[in-house]
Amino acid sequence: MLNKNKTLFTLLLVFAILVSADRAMAQIVNAKKESAAAKKEKEAAKKEKEEAEKKAAAQKEEEEEFFIDVDASRKSAVYQDDDNVNYKVKLRSHYKALQEGKLTYEVLTDDNKPILSSKLDVKMKNHETENFNIVIPRQKAGFYKLNVMLNLTDYDDTVRKVFGVSPEKLSSVMHRPADFDDFWKGTLAELKKVAPEYKVIPRPDKSNKDKKVYLVEMRSYGNVMIRGWMVVPTFGHRFPVHYRVPGYGVPMNPNMDADDFIAFDIDVRGNGLSRDDIKLNTDIYSTMGIEDRDRYIYRGTIMDCIRGLDFLYSHYDMGVDTSRIYVEGGSQGGALGIATAALDKRVRVLTIQVPLYSDIRDTYDISATYKDQVFPFKMFRKYHDTHPGYTWDMFYKVFDYYDPQNFAPLVKCPVLMGIGLLDLYCPPRSSMSMYNHLGTSKKEYITVANSTHEVNFNYFMFQNNWLREQLRIP
Repeated sequence: MLNKNKTLFTLLLVFAILVSADRAMAQIVNAKKESAAAKKEKEAAKKEKEEAEKKAAAQKEEEEEFFIDVDASRKSAVYQDDDNVNYKVKLRSHYKALQEGKLTYEVLTDDNKPILSSKLDVKMKNHETENFNIVIPRQKAGFYKLNVMLNLTDYDDTVRKVFGVSPEKLSSVMHRPADFDDFWKGTLAELKKVAPEYKVIPRPDKSNKDKKVYLVEMRSYGNVMIRGWMVVPTFGHRFPVHYRVPGYGVPMNPNMDADDFIAFDIDVRGNGLSRDDIKLNTDIYSTMGIEDRDRYIYRGTIMDCIRGLDFLYSHYDMGVDTSRIYVEGGSQGGALGIATAALDKRVRVLTIQVPLYSDIRDTYDISATYKDQVFPFKMFRKYHDTHPGYTWDMFYKVFDYYDPQNFAPLVKCPVLMGIGLLDLYCPPRSSMSMYNHLGTSKKEYITVANSTHEVNFNYFMFQNNWLREQLRIP
């Protein structure tokens, strides 16, 4: 009996210990849960406090802010020479204190010659809005700067705009060498003597089920090795070609966005993957060989673009529709595109944006008025200033063989050009002067009023529709 009681006592003791341990464990778990909940609640409170502080700061900033909008009455900011130019200025004050002062506007030519100026009184309370109309009398063909300056009790600002007047009527002086055509015919003949040694290298690592990607190699002018990317859709048999030539120092990559096209992107010498034989950084690329028209870097660079056309025509078996090759380029690529279409009639359509180097003399004159020097004349001026005895006449004597404006009359295919009116690298006047010399009546241009050295999404939407019409793509 004693042993039974002892066993029962032991069992009860073990049970009590287990119950106690279970309760302790539950308390620990609950404590952890409460701790986690408290931590989460604390973090939420901290986040809420931070958001409230940000909101308060933003509200305070908004309360102490002033807004100025300056918009042309036309989206393109382009008028005709028998029109007045109209801008709307909208002012909104979020300052608690009364804001008093002047709204001053001035109109200048693109090379900073003053046309007119005027001042208007401004007196605005908190949350008050005021509208002004700026009417600029008729101007002759050209591009003009509009600077709107606001000087108030607690706020100063300047808004800079550019508008065009009858750009199609701009006429620039051509400085085309007498032997321009012969020089380039001779250069093309030299290119033909170079065996291209084409290589097409499949790149499954960059391909997908819809598109096959190839790295291509070839020899170009001077036996220089150049490379490019070719992307071929896997559906269908034959496609038009979207041939892109590069901007200044911009390495090319496979273009996977051209669904209805074969995409071909070339790295010209010294660019991207084409640096085996020529390695130049962007600081000196544009001045390499500038003292000799036969050795200037762009002689070979332009021939690289022509060699790219040779490649496309030699690879009909890859699905290339050689009757529908369109060339596209922006900035330096715009200049290369013009030269390519001028020298080779295999280009069916040309689209360019902000074409660099156009009308080089006017570009020099306009850029000379800038407070700070910018590309490309920043490089040209540096070369000029660091090479004693080198003159601007010597520069033009060579560059006249490479100015896109001098290639323009040879371009006979349809052309679409887009420009930014605030572009300092490629002044609108220079781009339009080149455009007006194009040797085709099938040309259009788009101006983007608030863009600098670029165009916008709306331009590319227009370009897409324009291309489909030109190339008869449904």
